[in-house]
Amino acid sequence: MATSLLLSNPFSPLSHFPTKHRTFAPKIILPTPKSTPPLLIKNNRYSPKPPRIFQKTRTGASEIGETAKEEAEEEEVVFAGEDSAEFDLGKQKITSWIYFTGVLGVVLFVLDVVWIDNSTGFGKAFVDSVYSVSGSHEVAMFMLTLIFAAVHSGLASFRDKGEKLIGERAFRVLFAGTSLPLAVSTVVYFINHRYDGVQLWQLQSVPGLHEVMWLANFISFFFLYPSTFNLLEVAAVDKPKMHLWETGIMRITRHPQMVGQVIWCLAHTIWIGNSVALAASIGLIGHHLFGVWNGDRRLAIRYGDAFETVKSRTSVFPFAAILDGRQKLPEDYYKEFIRLPYLTITALTLGAYFAHPLMQAASYRLHW
Repeated sequence: MATSLLLSNPFSPLSHFPTKHRTFAPKIILPTPKSTPPLLIKNNRYSPKPPRIFQKTRTGASEIGETAKEEAEEEEVVFAGEDSAEFDLGKQKITSWIYFTGVLGVVLFVLDVVWIDNSTGFGKAFVDSVYSVSGSHEVAMFMLTLIFAAVHSGLASFRDKGEKLIGERAFRVLFAGTSLPLAVSTVVYFINHRYDGVQLWQLQSVPGLHEVMWLANFISFFFLYPSTFNLLEVAAVDKPKMHLWETGIMRITRHPQMVGQVIWCLAHTIWIGNSVALAASIGLIGHHLFGVWNGDRRLAIRYGDAFETVKSRTSVFPFAAILDGRQKLPEDYYKEFIRLPYLTITALTLGAYFAHPLMQAASYRLHW
């Protein structure tokens, strides 16, 4: 779920109003499994508006007042999914974030001892064994992405059965504990060997190309799947859930992680221009294209009709549902991105870019 972030080369509160004039983000009720009809909830506008007034006339019910006339012209929006990237500061518990910090520290310590540290971990031996199969950096790069993809998507496919067998939190620990070391190996190998392949083209001297590629890479991180922002669920502090998102980036594409990964891969492959970068991109894009099919399949099983409703007004290809009229953006759509998770992504992406030298130096010291 954090593949794009890991593989990067760089790396409101609700206001309280009287009942009739309450201002809040779109109210969402979680969709139910397919055994129960989905609950469709009317979208509440961001700005408070007076109640609609009706009066009887010869022609039937008519509305009076400017606000009523404006609302009569608007098409009511309903949701079958959840509001993505929503972060209510008032609902956060300090103890949960303290616990999260502790869990993160333990995970990083164990990861270092068991996998990263060459004197105690198995990471170097794993990478060396993959490389020894062919002696080719291109083949090794592709195999590392393929192994990660098989484990990551394979475990995701067994999530429903796994959670029933050992519980949501235990399965999340198993999933992350298996996927994270493989992701780290793939990242480190890419950083260390990205310029070791056969040069296929050289465009780095083209004026303005660096700026375009940098912008593309920056934009790619805004296509992270919204579940990535639920850090307390990622760390199993809160009970992990399989979410059905519908707002924010999901209006543009139902599979933002795939779109972001394609943008990232294209930018890096064009800039580096060699066979190792191409092999990494083929592996990663192939993995995420499989994720499109597999993700839709899993959501359809979990949510049934509610997922079909979301699917009918979203698209895989970016902006397709908007252009053909199945997705209608609200006038205040930009507010769905002015939220803490996206502000945090902006800061982290910029910080990772400036931390390039440190990231590369740390990777080189592993000699993977």
